[in-house]
Parts: sequence; C-alpha cells; structure tokens
Amino acid sequence: MDKRIRNILIGPLAFAVAIFLLQNIFGFKAAVTVGLVVWMGLWWILRPVDIAVTSFLPIAINALFDLIPAGHVISQYFSEIVVLLVGSDIISLTWTNTGLDKRLAVKALCFIGTDIKQQILVWLCAATLLSTVLPNVVVAMIMLPIASAMLRFSGLNDSMITKISVPIYLAVAWGSGVGGFGSPIGSSANLTAVSYLEGITGHEFMYVDWMGRFIPILLLVLVLNAVFLLIIPTPIKKLSDTKEYFAKLNMELGKMQKGEWIGLILFSFATLAAFARPLFADLLPAMRPAYVFFFCGMLCFVLKDGKGNMMVDWKQVEKELMWGMFFLFAGGLALGKMVTETGAAQKMAELITTLPLSGGLETMGIFVTFTTFLAEISSNTASASISIPVVQSISQEMGLNPVPYVLVTIVAFNCAYVLPVSTRAIPVSYGLEPGVMFKYGIMLTMANIIMNSVVGYLVVKFLPVFYQI
Repeated sequence: MDKRIRNILIGPLAFAVAIFLLQNIFGFKAAVTVGLVVWMGLWWILRPVDIAVTSFLPIAINALFDLIPAGHVISQYFSEIVVLLVGSDIISLTWTNTGLDKRLAVKALCFIGTDIKQQILVWLCAATLLSTVLPNVVVAMIMLPIASAMLRFSGLNDSMITKISVPIYLAVAWGSGVGGFGSPIGSSANLTAVSYLEGITGHEFMYVDWMGRFIPILLLVLVLNAVFLLIIPTPIKKLSDTKEYFAKLNMELGKMQKGEWIGLILFSFATLAAFARPLFADLLPAMRPAYVFFFCGMLCFVLKDGKGNMMVDWKQVEKELMWGMFFLFAGGLALGKMVTETGAAQKMAELITTLPLSGGLETMGIFVTFTTFLAEISSNTASASISIPVVQSISQEMGLNPVPYVLVTIVAFNCAYVLPVSTRAIPVSYGLEPGVMFKYGIMLTMANIIMNSVVGYLVVKFLPVFYQI
C-alpha cells in the first residue's frame, strides 16, 4: 500500500477504534471527540494532507455527528485570536515590501551574535520575559517574523535554514508558552486561576504574591527548556558570516526610509497598546489587543511609503498571508471547544476520582498529567477552566488543602509542548515540522510532568509558606 494512503487511513481508523473502545465509558459524543483528537494528532504528525486541511476536521465531524451547535465550532475560525493573527501578519507583509525585515534581521544578528547556542538562549529568554506581561500569541507573532528574517538573510541555503530553525523556533514557541505563568496577566488562564483561588481563600490574591511563588518555579522550567533546546543537534555551531560582517551590512543599509518607519511604528504601536491596555480599557472597552493589531493592519491598505506605493495591497494579501496558520490555530480552538462542550474533558476528570489517591506524590502527578494533557489538546484557558475545579473538588473531598494543588495545576497548564495547537501553531506556519515538534515536545512534556510533580510534592510537604495565601 502507498505510504500516503496508509497514513490517510490511519487517522479515521484510529478515530473509529477510539469511539468503539470509549463510547461505553465516555458516552457517544465525548468518545467521538476523543477519537477526533487522536485523528487530528496523527494527521498533524504524519501529514498525509496539509496541516491546514486537518484543521477543518472539527467542522466536518461536528456536522456529521451533531456533537455541539455548529456556530460554536465555526466561530472559532475567525475568533479574536485569529483576528490578532490576521492583523499582525498584514503588518509583517509591509516589512518585506519596505526592507524592514532585512534591517531587523541584521540588527538582531548584530545584537545577538552568530553563535547558535547563544541564539537559542537569547530567543528563549526574550520570549519568556515578554510573555510574562503580554499574551503568548502576541509574543510569538512579534518574535517569529524577526527570527525568520534573521535566518533568511544569514546567507544559508533553504535546507540548512530548515535544520537551524528548529531549536530557534521552538525556543520562541516554548518560551512564549511557559513565560505566561510568570505573572497573572501573562495569560487569561491565569486570571481564571486567580478567581478560583480567591474563591477558595475568601480574600484577594495579590499579584506580588503570585510572582513571589511562581518566578522560582518558572526559572526551573526555563532551565529545563534550555537544556532540551541546547541538546537538539544543529549542522553548524555558528552562522556563516561574522558579527563584524553584519555590523558592516547594518551600516550599508543607511537611514530608515518612510515605509520602514510606518511598518515599524504600526507594529510597535500595536505591541505597546497591548502593554498599556489597562490605561484605556475604560475609554475603549472593546479595543482589545487583537483589534488594535487588526486596526493597524487595516491602515496598511491606505498608507503609502516614501515612493508613493501603498504599504500593502489586497492582491499581495491574498497571495502571501499565512492562511494556513490561521486555520491551524482555529482548528485547535475548535477542537478544544468540542472537548469541553461534549463533556469529554469532564469524563476524564470523573475517571480521576475513581483512582486510589492519598494526597502524596501520585496525586500531584495525576493532577499535573491530567492538566497538561488538556492544555495539549485545547487552550490554556480551557484547561484551567476544567482542571482547577476538578483538582479543587477532589482535594477537598480527600480532606486536603486544595491551594497547593491548584498552584501546581497553574504551572501544568502553562507547560504544553507537543501538538501544533494554540501558540504552538505559529512556528509550524513558518516551516517547523509538526513531527519534529512532537518528537522533542513529548520528551520535554514528560520531563516537565515529572519535575512539576516532584517540586509540587516537596512544596506541599516541606514548604507550607508557598501555599499560605
């Protein structure tokens, strides 16, 4: 049998087997959804069809089996996050038109240097730091175009760029994800967690208390991420040209032109507006970061560069916008919506209550594994909304203080690495193979589950000040 045909058939066959095995435990609709998770995961990894095509499966399967209201699925394909991606991508097109992408790439190489390990660490730390205060998706969309441009203008051939880009793109994707639990505003899921914690304790959970507890754990997670990234093999240790060459090239570029300034100002304005959202939220309550990026993207169609040309036109947008990325991201959101609304996630949670838990290391491990799995197949926010009340309920039924278990759960839903869902879909659109992400992501996920479980257990046993809030 042809390999592609075999890979095509594996998905629906696994889907059917999952339904057959699980429908008596989960119920039919939830079993179908779990089967869909398996099907999409296999097709994303094996790629018998384009990854964007796989992302449309939630629409087709939901229509076939009538699992949840169709509007709940279809609405994910132009959700607020997709709006943000569209706006950001349009602005990025102006960088190519004006040469700003080359200028930023050269600047990055001058600043970071040409050593590959140094590059990996800088991109990882920068993404982690930014994502403590910015939405994870925004951070990835800010950094990946610059990283991509840097590699494109480094003088390497396409094959070499593909190999070198793996740890760099993963550094941005993973850093954008894990940095989210560095502060309450790093992810909307964190605000969900704060709400639950305040309900448990009966008083306000201060942001400074959050950072005091999670920054040390974030540093441990960051070190673990760095170790995994640095052991990924790369064909060369340094980029082909020296740092001095890039400094010279930077000088030869001369002064920035009007078009470059417009592209930079629009992107910078949108980014700063995401930071400054609290300052104008009361005045413009609907102007969330996604719509600021989209608004700035729309301006690109009416503004002209210094040569009298439009910053971008619709024909270019039709041809060059990363449509596959939007659908890939949206497909993950739609899948997460189905996992939640069909009750599949709740059924998984109910199975946990049947396990013989004592409140020790095995309990912490089960909670962390369950939460991480949810984050892999849905979004951080969905994972938080499902896992936290489950963890709280089970721990209280066992006569335990739920606070430390909820705190460790927060770490878990910010540590997902495997499937091209949510923020992890963005580097895939820049050329990162889903199979490569799965290969390294599954190992890092297992390591994170072990580390977070052990750290959580030790904190509960020996560091009560951690959960006295």
